[in-house]
Amino acid sequence: MSGQIRPQRDMAVVSAIVPCLNEEAAIGEVVAGLLANGADEVVVVDGGSRDATCQLAEAAGARVVAERRRGYGRAIQAGIAVARPDAGILLFVDGDGSDRIDRAPLLIGPIRAGRADFVHGSRVRGDREPGAMSLPQIVAGRLAGGLLHLAYGASFTDMSPFRAIRRDALDRLGMRDETYGWNLEMLMRAAAGGLRCEEVAVGQRPRRGGVSKVSGDWRVSMRAAWVIATTFLRLARELSRERSAST
Repeated sequence: MSGQIRPQRDMAVVSAIVPCLNEEAAIGEVVAGLLANGADEVVVVDGGSRDATCQLAEAAGARVVAERRRGYGRAIQAGIAVARPDAGILLFVDGDGSDRIDRAPLLIGPIRAGRADFVHGSRVRGDREPGAMSLPQIVAGRLAGGLLHLAYGASFTDMSPFRAIRRDALDRLGMRDETYGWNLEMLMRAAAGGLRCEEVAVGQRPRRGGVSKVSGDWRVSMRAAWVIATTFLRLARELSRERSAST
């Protein structure tokens, strides 16, 4: 038995993880908004920005860490690794200004109230401004939601990065994906693992800074779609094997 003492985690303490790359136009507002809407700390994970993203994030009150290896999942994992050890809730937000930060309490609230382990923010529900989401993004989210419902009975309508989860629940999920498949993997593992899941309407705004790493070029979009599709099939097989092994 290890003598290591695990830190006490408090559901009142929220750490926000914000992966970003060249988001100087939006990052200051994102950080300030998070600190004003329930986050006790903001960890900005920078992927090698060549603009003033890091300086503006720090000026707004964030702690900035570098993750030079490419991959959305890697950036998220880097942020989780340095988040406050006493944080009981982790909040995930993009740094481009498209997420409606004032809706963060809607994600945090059900977890603090003890009725949910995982809360997903749906961009296709709620106040979505014109041009905020492309048709492929909407279709991909609906398709993923349909597959998740068929496979696990889950009720998700999107694959939004704007979400919150109990830290201990995340620890048990066994997340592995290092790419844009991270968001889908969390939905699948949360549903298959029996977490108490909720989805709330958060809407969406057009991105305010940076360039989309997924939807800005059709070749990149196709590659991201391929990653998502293969992630679903791979994880469905893995989760099926895990279920069989536990019975």
